[in-house]
Amino acid sequence: MKELILKWIASFYDINTTDELVALFSQSDHFWHSVAWSVLMLVCTVIVSLIIWWVTKEILLGFVHSFAKRTKTNFDDLLVENKFFDALAHVLPLLFLDYFFSIVFFSAPKAFDFADRINEVLIAFAVLVSLRRLMNTFGAILKSRPSLESKPINAYIQTIKIIITIVMIVIMLSLITGQSPTFFLTSLGAMTAILLLVFKDTILGLVGSIQLAANDMVRIGDWVSMEKFGADGDVIEINLTTVKVQNWDRTITTIPTYNFISDSFKNWRGMSESGGRRIKRSVFIKMDSVKFASDRLIEKLSKIKALHEFIEEREGEIQAYNKKHELAETQINARRQTNIGLFRRYLIYYLNNHERIHQGMTIMVRQLSPTENGVPIEVYCFTNTIAWLEYEEIASDIFDHIFAVVKDFDLEIHESPSGMDFQKVLMQRNGGNA
Repeated sequence: MKELILKWIASFYDINTTDELVALFSQSDHFWHSVAWSVLMLVCTVIVSLIIWWVTKEILLGFVHSFAKRTKTNFDDLLVENKFFDALAHVLPLLFLDYFFSIVFFSAPKAFDFADRINEVLIAFAVLVSLRRLMNTFGAILKSRPSLESKPINAYIQTIKIIITIVMIVIMLSLITGQSPTFFLTSLGAMTAILLLVFKDTILGLVGSIQLAANDMVRIGDWVSMEKFGADGDVIEINLTTVKVQNWDRTITTIPTYNFISDSFKNWRGMSESGGRRIKRSVFIKMDSVKFASDRLIEKLSKIKALHEFIEEREGEIQAYNKKHELAETQINARRQTNIGLFRRYLIYYLNNHERIHQGMTIMVRQLSPTENGVPIEVYCFTNTIAWLEYEEIASDIFDHIFAVVKDFDLEIHESPSGMDFQKVLMQRNGGNA
């Protein structure tokens, strides 16, 4: 093609060979002839290249897109969605330019060398964009597989994209300067300190994402809590440098990936997988309401099915103990039942028979150390659901019941005095006048 075009140009000057044409254009009186022919061929080449680009963009891509829609595989659909073919469409006209630049600048080697280098850099850049979009497609395919849904695929894809970008940048620098790629690779050794400083977050993120995946510390969909960053919600994305957490108030917290290695956080995955969610709440009993159970209280509580057998069995044990040690019930060191002990026993029975409490997990009602707010009675159990709304409803129902029955045990809930309480005391002192 090149020889045919140059012979056609030579025919205008009654010259038969290309070498004679080049020698003619090298003469000063024919310099502008050379420029005119080069400009003319450059314009024609650019026009043809634009036509090729338009045909590729509008016709060939339209055919490829329609073909992808008719196929059963999802891979080509993702290639279209990530605009892989759109990036690849720029390569064909650039290859056309690369071939015809040797004809356009046949009489100007320096201009040809410059234009050729710029064009090759553009080709390399188009290939880089195409490869990055191809990696996005592979990432989408991997994330769609159920076995890999919880893996930090984005982090791995971004790492590969960074490596591809670095390699292509080295190639583009080599094309521009004419130096070997090994020259720039060896130069990177001297720039290691600068690279470590510039890419510090990227390197730490890569190390963090690998450790998170290797130790299975965080998966997409896990509920995590990290007080340092105010994060409390589900992990929606794990990237090379960041982990995105959607909080329960629908806000999104972005946390550096490496912080999941260097700092502490809470992962609620174990709770989710167990099928039960813990209730660990206390009710504070006023200390001066705690006392030995009177005969009247024991008789009243014996009528409760949950306590009838327990009271009879415990009364028999107490009487046998007191008789053995010759202790009267009125003596201070005699064994007697307390109202708070019966209250704890009732709550255990209540939880053991509650249909929304997980019976395969720990159920416990315990007394904690007394505080200035009274005696804490802690309910420790697990619901048989992990759904947040259901969990809160179950916990509220249990404590609604506790607050309602506590008076039946001659117990009182501790409350700090309010302004109304002080006003009542003043009214009593003043004979009813505020």
